Amino acid sequence: MEANLEQITAQARAAAAELLDAAGLKPGDIFVVGCSSSEVLGGRIGKASSREAAQAVLEGIYPLLRERDIFLAAQCCEHLNRALVMEAGCAEKYGYDPVCVVPQPHAGGSFAAAAWAAFRRPAAVEHIRAHAGLDIGGTLIGMHLREVAVPVRLSLSRIGQAGLLCARTRPKYIGGSRAAYG
Repeated sequence: MEANLEQITAQARAAAAELLDAAGLKPGDIFVVGCSSSEVLGGRIGKASSREAAQAVLEGIYPLLRERDIFLAAQCCEHLNRALVMEAGCAEKYGYDPVCVVPQPHAGGSFAAAAWAAFRRPAAVEHIRAHAGLDIGGTLIGMHLREVAVPVRLSLSRIGQAGLLCARTRPKYIGGSRAAYG
């Protein structure tokens, strides 16, 4: 199992690094991650939560984001209506109202619980508009992205056994045929 967790950490790190390069995020941007630890280990989403798998994914992603001063938003599972865990400073910067909940492995999910434990000043919020994100295991992060989400295909299609979908966002194109875009 140990080598498996190391592989999961390496895959998560590689996926995050590749998406960060493709998305061109700036310091202070938000990177959302939805992660089914059940799916990572080959189970069915919501049925086999694993603290170890969630921690392995977090250890792959979070240090990269911190190095680049990009905020991590960890999506909770459906039992918490897909609320998000983030640093309180991020919630304050973007004007997101905190809600009162602390995620647990079976009510919020192991990944959100691991992120809560890792953050200096964790906060939970209901809605965000992230700049890019990883969906690990079909967790449906789309509701947490800015309006124009652009799919990004990575060299990896899985983390562990979980399918991987990624997106970056961009501003809307407006103005029609006479408009110029930079």
